[in-house]
Amino acid sequence: MSRAVTYSRQEIGQALDVLETPCLVLEKSRLITNVARLRRHLRPFGVRLRPHLKTAKSIDVARLVMDGAQGPITVSTLKEAEYFFGHGVSDLLYAVGIAPNKLDHVFDLRRRGASLVIVLDNLETAQLVAAKSAERRDPLPVLIEVDTDEHRSGIKPPDDMLIAVGRALHTGGAAVRGVMTHAGSSYGLHNPASFEAMAEQERSGIVAAATALRTAGLPCPEVSVGSTPTAHFARDLTGITEVRAGVFMFFDLVMAGIGVCGIGDIALSVLATVIGHQHDKGWIIVDAGWMAMSRDRGTARLPVDQGYGVVCNLAGDPIPDLIMIDANQEHGILAARPGSQCAAPQLPVGAMVRIFPNHACATGAQHDRYHVVDHGRTVSAIWSRIYGW
Repeated sequence: MSRAVTYSRQEIGQALDVLETPCLVLEKSRLITNVARLRRHLRPFGVRLRPHLKTAKSIDVARLVMDGAQGPITVSTLKEAEYFFGHGVSDLLYAVGIAPNKLDHVFDLRRRGASLVIVLDNLETAQLVAAKSAERRDPLPVLIEVDTDEHRSGIKPPDDMLIAVGRALHTGGAAVRGVMTHAGSSYGLHNPASFEAMAEQERSGIVAAATALRTAGLPCPEVSVGSTPTAHFARDLTGITEVRAGVFMFFDLVMAGIGVCGIGDIALSVLATVIGHQHDKGWIIVDAGWMAMSRDRGTARLPVDQGYGVVCNLAGDPIPDLIMIDANQEHGILAARPGSQCAAPQLPVGAMVRIFPNHACATGAQHDRYHVVDHGRTVSAIWSRIYGW
């Protein structure tokens, strides 16, 4: 038995205030509530939820989110695909544009029984995938990525290139599974009306792309959309077959900052210990720096800048106006929010705090396990998580 596994088992049943820090804490009750909220919103539309597990990277979390033991799920790395497939999850969408040097790995996963779908958005890759599919005698299923908000990758819905890519796949040996899009620009919006408008822009754009493919005589059974803000605020999903979202399971300060959730919905935090002070500066020093929190400063562009994170007590309740204002590799600096009328609290050396992250995906990626708590300060379970590629 490895030292890490032995140590994890010893942590189960321990109070948070005796754990070695920094470590990642997951509030299970909030996770369950967050999942139920999105499912409740999507239920009237009759669409499938294909949760994006790039945030969680854990089979234990996945089992609380998936429709069934085999999925469906979305992944962002082939390492995730391998990991979840190894735990019996076979319905997988790898939702990052495929790199040619990953195709052999994709075909190997499919040979072993994974129902793995890939994504692409250009003719060069489409021709390569089609040729490889013909060579392997395995029509690789593909979702063509469509750009509905000028955020990142994808083909514009009315672009003739969409049809060219579809034909290259369909006639060359691959399988056109459908179209997908991600309204990533929704993360820059700030109110329900703007989220609703973006959700409709996402829906109408991808449906237009699907219609164009079908009009050209090409198959398009799947029409996939997804971002946490648009998933929660969509008012019409006509023509959509599935919704993808990921950070909704945990939420974070960016999602709270733009109004998708409340700060009390955040399920993920980093446990840290006070290791010193700079009293003349009003600083409290903790043992969680950017290696524990990540360097993500996503709230810096929002109306309220939360520094590197909002500081909470051990119950997960925010301490008024106390944030992590700066971070070194292993040192975090806590202080009153600039401009606040509140003084930093007196936290002695050895005191422990929990810190909500700006970006749950980035902070989670710094850790190899969750310390699960449920309505209390005692670790009820240790859930492993993976990282890397």
